Amino acid sequence: MSLLEVDQLGKQYPTPAEPLVVLKDVNLRADRGQSVAVLGPSGSGKSTLLAILGTLDEPSSGVVRVEGQDPFQLSETALAAFRADRIGFVFQEHYLLPQLSAFENVLLPLLATGPATAAGIARGESLLERVGLTDRRTHRPAELSGGERQRVAIARALVRDPLLLLADEPTGNLDAATAETVTELLVGLQAERDGVLVVVTHSEALANRLDRRVRLINHALEEASV
Repeated sequence: MSLLEVDQLGKQYPTPAEPLVVLKDVNLRADRGQSVAVLGPSGSGKSTLLAILGTLDEPSSGVVRVEGQDPFQLSETALAAFRADRIGFVFQEHYLLPQLSAFENVLLPLLATGPATAAGIARGESLLERVGLTDRRTHRPAELSGGERQRVAIARALVRDPLLLLADEPTGNLDAATAETVTELLVGLQAERDGVLVVVTHSEALANRLDRRVRLINHALEEASV
C-alpha cells in the first residue's frame, strides 16, 4: 500500500450554465520517502489538487487515502486533528505571524493539540538549526529576508513530522540564488524523511530535483519526462 493514494479524483464547481470541471479522473500513488513534482500551466488545477490532498477542499468525486485512511470520511473535529498531525504545508507566501519570532512561528503547529512538549520544542530548535537560522530565532518576519522567511515556513511545516508535506510554488517569489537555496533545503530534508513530498511548481529546476514529475493536462495527471 502506498502512503498516498488518489483514485479517480474529480473536482467541479457549479455555474449557471454547466459545471466548471477543474480535475477529472486524477490518479496518483506515492510511496514513503518519495517526492513528486506536479507541473502544468496556470489555471490547470494544480493548487486545487494540492488543497484537496491537504484536506482544505473536498473532492467532488473519487478517493484520497493517506496511510490507508480516507480523511474525508472523518468528522469535522477528527479531520482537523488529522490535518494538524499528518499534513504540513509550505506556500508561495510564507504566512508567518508578524508579531511572533522565527522560533515561535516554527512552534505554532505544535499548539494545535495543546501546549508544546519538551520534545516538540527540541525538534523546533533542531529544525531551525537545520535551516540555518539559529542566529535569527528571535527575529520577527519583518526583520528577515524573503528566503529566510521561507526557510522558517519549511521548518514550521516539518515540526510535527507530517506524513504528507505539500508545497505550493515554494520558490515562486524568490530570486534565482535564493530559490536554489530553498530547493536544496527541501530536497535535503526530504531525503531524511519517511513521508511523501508533493510540490506544485512552475520551476523546472526544482521539479528536476524530485523523484517523479507528473503534469496536469486536460484535468488529469500524466507522467512527465525530464
